[in-house]
This record gives sequence, structure tokens and C-alpha cells, in this order.
Amino acid sequence: MSIEEPGAYIYMLRCADGSYYVGSARDGLDRRVAEHNTAAYGDGYTSRRRPAVLV
Repeated sequence: MSIEEPGAYIYMLRCADGSYYVGSARDGLDRRVAEHNTAAYGDGYTSRRRPAVLV
């Protein structure tokens, strides 16, 4: 899925351990989900629960 329209997004991810994460993005949804699945996101909630998929 590729969503790159301007604006803000609220999104939900399902993590590898079955938990869910809700967040917001302004710079593109694809980019934000990719950040959760790489080291670019740092040491946050999803960093220990990769991969996370958009639901």
C-alpha cells in the first residue's frame, strides 16, 4: 500500500508478539511504518516487537 498524500494520519500496527501500537504520522504513512521496522525508530515500543504490520 502506498499512501503519500499530504496531511496527518492515525495508524495502528500489529506487532510480532500480537500486541498493537497506535501512532500518528505527518511525513507519509509508508515512511512511518518503515521507521518502526528499522533502527531509524530507535528504542521505542515497536523496536523490540518487530516486524510490525499496518492494520
